[in-house]
Amino acid sequence: MKLLKNRILKDGEIITDQILRVDSFLNHQIDPELIDEIASEFCYKFSDVHFNKILTVESSGIAPAVMTGLKLSIPVIFAKKNKPSTIIENSYSATVHSYTKNSDYEISVSSKYIKRGDHILIIDDFLANGSASRALINIAEQGGAKIDGIGVVIEKGFQAGGKLLREMGYKIISLAIIESMTGNKIQFRD
Repeated sequence: MKLLKNRILKDGEIITDQILRVDSFLNHQIDPELIDEIASEFCYKFSDVHFNKILTVESSGIAPAVMTGLKLSIPVIFAKKNKPSTIIENSYSATVHSYTKNSDYEISVSSKYIKRGDHILIIDDFLANGSASRALINIAEQGGAKIDGIGVVIEKGFQAGGKLLREMGYKIISLAIIESMTGNKIQFRD
């Protein structure tokens, strides 16, 4: 997606050769027009698949997930990073390892929102090592749902997550795949 790649080049900040900061437009301050275009692209790329729910992780995946859900007219569920006291009934949980924070955390979704027979689209801001996507897949499977696609705004193609998930048979659409980040240069996969 050319618009997204141009925005990454213009406003993305390379912190290390593994970490890219895009908080000026994607995951701290949000550019709604860009998110609208991202959602339209996901709808187009997944037009051959029928979903009845979208699943993401709080908080950075919420904006692209909600806009995509709006365009598809389906609900969006987000896995909470800290199980609130309001979830007193059964819930599905899984562990995510955050590479950027170098820590593990548990995510959870109320069992009221994921049911057997659901066809789920995962939407997230980044795909690096695949820990968040694998945790969301685990949560969906606990509820008897099927993951029919994974939409990623930015994939770090130099890390193993995308390759691993594709080898597991998942349809992954990444709108921008970064091959490398060195110094102040970002190289995209065509």
